[in-house]
Amino acid sequence: MPIIQQQKTRDVSEADTVTLVKDVMAEVFGFDKYSELASEHAIRGTYCDLAVRLDEKLIELVEVKSAGTTLDDRHVKQAVDYAANEGVVWVVLTNGSVWRLYQVSFGKPIDKRLLEELDLTTLDLRRDDCVDCLAPYMKEGFAKGVQEELRDRQDATSRYLLSALILHNDNVVSTIRRELRRIVDVLVADEEILNVLRDEVIKRETVDGPEAEAAVRRVNRIESRNLRAKSPCQTPENASEKIAPVDGPSEKKS
Repeated sequence: MPIIQQQKTRDVSEADTVTLVKDVMAEVFGFDKYSELASEHAIRGTYCDLAVRLDEKLIELVEVKSAGTTLDDRHVKQAVDYAANEGVVWVVLTNGSVWRLYQVSFGKPIDKRLLEELDLTTLDLRRDDCVDCLAPYMKEGFAKGVQEELRDRQDATSRYLLSALILHNDNVVSTIRRELRRIVDVLVADEEILNVLRDEVIKRETVDGPEAEAAVRRVNRIESRNLRAKSPCQTPENASEKIAPVDGPSEKKS
């Protein structure tokens, strides 16, 4: 995009870069400049450069730095702080050429992760894969849930989620137990397997801290949902039957 390269070379002001970014978001990303992009969005006595609304709902904040500025951790923190105060999950940080998409996690402490970074001045829009890179920033991408898909794709190879899946999914442990029985012909208890995995196989950094805790919650949430789906509905005929507490002891099949 030649105009972006020109603005970068000229090192235009932040205000001029905001104008450029707004034009890109309207003409390339498909947002309505007047009804969906709001400049100088007020947040607790300060202002974020751009706020994106779809169907009157605030969905994304965009923090803009001047075209000649190299984006760094200070700028990221500023953008994430804005999002945390507004309860917004998606944040874009850009200087017009480089665009970064972050997801904000509302844990304790507030955290963020980079989902994608691209440089518009290096994209060849004649290539399909380059066009696909733009999808998370586009209005149509929001409508199709591209951001969530990008997040889930990262999660699929997240060391935290993989560790949580191994340690907190009964099916995984049962599979390991069966394979051990098949290979060495010895029956090993689930707890023994878990202890070795936790203490000797999986790195400590992947089971401690906010990211690890979030991964465990996600696995447990799915496991609980699956258990509820498998549980028979209570009917008048079985209402009087004795039902074991959810967190009570249960027998494991070996």
